[in-house]
Amino acid sequence: MRASVALGVALAWIAMAQVEKPPEPPAEKPPLQNTGKPMVVDCHCTVEDIQASGLTCTNDDPCPLFLELDAVETVGNRIFLAGNIHTATVTLYSALLASEDGGKTWVEPYERIPAAGLDRIQFIDFQNGWISGEVQRPLPRDPFLLVTSDGGNQWTPQPVFSDSQFGSVSQFAFTSPTNGTLIVDRGAGGESGRYELYETVNGGATWMLRQANQQTSQIKHPTGSGNADWRLRPDAATKAYRVEHRTAGGWHSVASFAVSIGVCKPPEPAPLPENKPAQSP
Repeated sequence: MRASVALGVALAWIAMAQVEKPPEPPAEKPPLQNTGKPMVVDCHCTVEDIQASGLTCTNDDPCPLFLELDAVETVGNRIFLAGNIHTATVTLYSALLASEDGGKTWVEPYERIPAAGLDRIQFIDFQNGWISGEVQRPLPRDPFLLVTSDGGNQWTPQPVFSDSQFGSVSQFAFTSPTNGTLIVDRGAGGESGRYELYETVNGGATWMLRQANQQTSQIKHPTGSGNADWRLRPDAATKAYRVEHRTAGGWHSVASFAVSIGVCKPPEPAPLPENKPAQSP
């Protein structure tokens, strides 16, 4: 009797452990290895991606995929690249790439954001940095910043607006970990003015509107005018973006990324099970 009770308790504990066991985290993508040739960022479309984008990609007629890189910045021994992955007609995902070993290997330190693009990067010290972006489908809207306070290990998205609104960040600059300025381009439909100037005193958690004008103004030290010793250069010969660093001897290639990175198409359907002949009794 005691043996059967003990066995029942043990089975109950095993069942509870199986139910309460947390799901396995998704497998991390292996780093891209820089072998001297243009690296190809891996990308696979899902059926949901195709439907949400209004694409007509099929297995017989897939949609070409392209990587676009818009910004490069360094902090310490780290290199960051920002951009997007798109087809000929729509943006599918944001793209953020990082290297900690001088460009030998590359990882994606933040997950891709559907329908969004990243375009400007700023670090004011070895810890605090920001990357601007917006949802780009069907029109630029919901501008946001990716924020880090640990040198780029972790990134946190912070929206500029508390609700969904049209617009994109055309400039931004921080002068301290808390104080920053940005300009939102509202497009031709801006009611009080196309360009709106905002300020933050809490690192980008909230933004206060300061003025709106039909003509844009230049904020002090905008992103894009920072580290002059690093650049992205499209290379027509290799059909790639070259990440280049300037030293006393001139510009030297650190890494390169292919513009064409594959195709978008639905996953192949699972094969039908084979019909096995019935066995004779």
